[in-house]
Amino acid sequence: MEIPKAVALLSSGIDSPVAIYLMLKKGLDIIPIHFRQDEGKHKKVRRIWERLKELYPDRLKDLVVIDVYEHQMPIFERLIEMKKEKWICVFCKFTMYKKATEIAKENGAYAIITGDSLGQVASQTLDNLLIISLATDLPILRPLIGFDKEEVVKIAKEIGTFDISIEPEKGCPFVPKHPVVRGSLGEFKRIYRAVFGTSR
Repeated sequence: MEIPKAVALLSSGIDSPVAIYLMLKKGLDIIPIHFRQDEGKHKKVRRIWERLKELYPDRLKDLVVIDVYEHQMPIFERLIEMKKEKWICVFCKFTMYKKATEIAKENGAYAIITGDSLGQVASQTLDNLLIISLATDLPILRPLIGFDKEEVVKIAKEIGTFDISIEPEKGCPFVPKHPVVRGSLGEFKRIYRAVFGTSR
C-alpha cells in the first residue's frame, strides 16, 4: 500500500520541526520545504532536518530550499511601493503555501503541514489564517493549532530540535513595524489583484 505523502514548511524556529515530527509519527512521508533568508538560518534548518532524519530516515525526504529573495522579495517590494507593507507577513505565508502546493503536486503529495499555532503572531490569527489558506486547494494540516507554547517546547526538547532552534539568529528582515493582525478578505483581494495583475 502506498504511504501517503505531504509537504511541510520547515523554518529554524521551534514549532515547525515539532509539527513535522508529529506527522511523521502518524505515518506520513514528508518533503520539507525551507524558504531561505540567510545562511545562518539555513544551516540551523539543515541540522534540524538531519535530526528529524535520524528519527525517521525513510519517511523524511530531502530538504527543498527556496530562495526568498528570488521568489518573494519582488512581492514585498511591490507592497512597500503601494504603501501596503503591513500586509507583508500575510503575503509571505500566502506565497509560501502557493509554492508548497506546486511542489506537492509535482511530487504526488496530498497535503501541506505547517507549525501554525492559533494567534501567536500576525500571520496566525484566525482572520489571517482564513486568507492564507486560500492559497491552496490542498488540505492544510496544523498539528499544533491548539497547543500551548510550553507543550511544543516540551516535545522539541524530547526530540532534540529545541537546542538548535533557540541558537541566536538574525530576525526576519521583512517583518513590518505594524503587521496587519485581522486582515479583511476584501482588502486582501484588492491588493492581490494590484500586485499580481489577476484575481483570486
